[in-house]
Amino acid sequence: MNLATQYDGWHQRLFDLAPEHRDEESPWYKLVLEHLVPVEGKRILEVACGRGGFAKLLATRGAVVSGADFSETALRIARNRISQNGGGIFHIHLARADVQQLPYADQSFDIIISCETLEHLPQPLQALKEMARVCRPGGLLYLTTPNYFNAMGLYYLYTCLRRRRMTPGSDQPLDRIFLFPSVRSMFRRAGWKILRSDGTVHQFPILRGHDPVAWPGLEANRNVRRLMSPMAFHYFLVGQKRKVA
Repeated sequence: MNLATQYDGWHQRLFDLAPEHRDEESPWYKLVLEHLVPVEGKRILEVACGRGGFAKLLATRGAVVSGADFSETALRIARNRISQNGGGIFHIHLARADVQQLPYADQSFDIIISCETLEHLPQPLQALKEMARVCRPGGLLYLTTPNYFNAMGLYYLYTCLRRRRMTPGSDQPLDRIFLFPSVRSMFRRAGWKILRSDGTVHQFPILRGHDPVAWPGLEANRNVRRLMSPMAFHYFLVGQKRKVA
């Protein structure tokens, strides 16, 4: 069974559990929206768009959106949701694609969005390079990925030492462990200039077998949140594609 097939099953399970869930309300998408430039008329690619909620939201704001995902199940759910809500009025196109080998021409997009994707890829650096290839010079990348430079990372290390099993962030078929310095390093190596960083969700695994305890107060003040971003569970970067001299 290949990875795409495994993700077909994963997306179907999530959808069956909560068919009305609005994925665009996830904390990482809220963080992207806080930093996002005006999108009307902009060509936007969301890689690993999943079940399409955020791609649709961008389209309602006047963007020309392409959503790419290698799960046909996720795209089927996304198309159904869009068609049930007047999808014909949106400029949105969904396609089955692997972010490590995108089927788009060079410099096709003004903005790339990648949320909670990098950690699920066999070749994350290659994916970042592909995002740079299809983005115009000076274009922007908004990226989030789980970060374990925090209490969650310490707990993961503890489970390894005790030879216990802990799924890093979910039951997804492939999960990588990233610390924020490695994410920043890959970002730069792929051709992106870091403009700003931020983070969201501060949580602490206090009792084994129970959900981590969140500390939402750290999110209340934007300056405090940015100061604490290296220890947030979801690390966020805004990058700009370097212009060729």
